[in-house]
Amino acid sequence: MLAQLLRARFRFPAAPAGMLLVLGLMFGCGGGSPSGTVQGKVTLNGAPLEGGRIRFIPTAGPPVDAEIKAGQYSVQVAPGESRVEITYPKVVGKRKAYDTPDSPMVDITEESVPAMYNLKSELKYAVTAGANAKDFELKGKAK
Repeated sequence: MLAQLLRARFRFPAAPAGMLLVLGLMFGCGGGSPSGTVQGKVTLNGAPLEGGRIRFIPTAGPPVDAEIKAGQYSVQVAPGESRVEITYPKVVGKRKAYDTPDSPMVDITEESVPAMYNLKSELKYAVTAGANAKDFELKGKAK
C-alpha cells in the first residue's frame, strides 16, 4: 500500500521507493553500539606530557587513539578491558632524506616515554559505557 501511495503521489517505481524505506529502517533507526568516553591527564615524572598520543586497544572492538595536548586527552572507546599505549616522539634533530645535494630534510625523533608504557605496555583500563575518568602517571626515562 505504501508503494502504491508513493507511486501515485510521487510517480516513481515501487522498487526504488521500497529500497529507500528498507535502507531508512536499517540505518536510520536504532542506537548503535554503546561506547564510553575516557578523559584524563597524562604526566611523565610529575610533569604534564606536552603532546603525543594515547591508544586504547579493547579486547572487543577496534583500537582507538587520541592526541594528548598539554597533558589532557579525551577518547571514545568500546566498553570492556583495554590495553593502553602512550607515545610521545620528540624531534631531536634533522637529517637528509637521502644522499643527494637536493635532498629534503626530515626530522629525527626519539621516543620520550619509556617502552613499558608503549611498545611493551602492560597498562590496562576497564572502560564502562558513559563517562570515564582515568589519569596516567608515568615514571622513568625512555631508552
